[in-house]
Amino acid sequence: MPNMEVRTHTALHVLKGAVVKVLGNEAKWTASVYVDGNHGRLTVKFNRKPSNEEIKEIEELTNRKIRENVPIKIYDLPREEAEKRFGEDMYDLFPIPESIRNLKVVVIEDWNVNACNKEHTEFTGEIGEIKIKKVRFRKSKNLLEISFDVI
Repeated sequence: MPNMEVRTHTALHVLKGAVVKVLGNEAKWTASVYVDGNHGRLTVKFNRKPSNEEIKEIEELTNRKIRENVPIKIYDLPREEAEKRFGEDMYDLFPIPESIRNLKVVVIEDWNVNACNKEHTEFTGEIGEIKIKKVRFRKSKNLLEISFDVI
């Protein structure tokens, strides 16, 4: 079993896919991520606090995708090829320096695509279950923070 930080980091990708499925493309830009042991936080650019029903649906979709135990594919590609193949959607709001010419792109088929050089589980089922602990909307910055634990 991969270590807890790897599992929690991978959970960010699964959670992000669920966030976009429930809240739409307005929530597709990641502003920051944080991982400490089994605790993680995903912050996306968004324009409102989601309803309790939406939050419940995000958690349910995330855990369903984890239970599906789908493969997590990692592509190591020259930057130009990665951009041609995956487009701007693989990026976050924090830029990858131009000097980096090769990108690792994490793909969960029909769910999430993200340029990311961290370590990941091979399958979503290795993550365990997630529990959303806190959701905070920072109106002044249009940022939505979703804190969760991997259990």
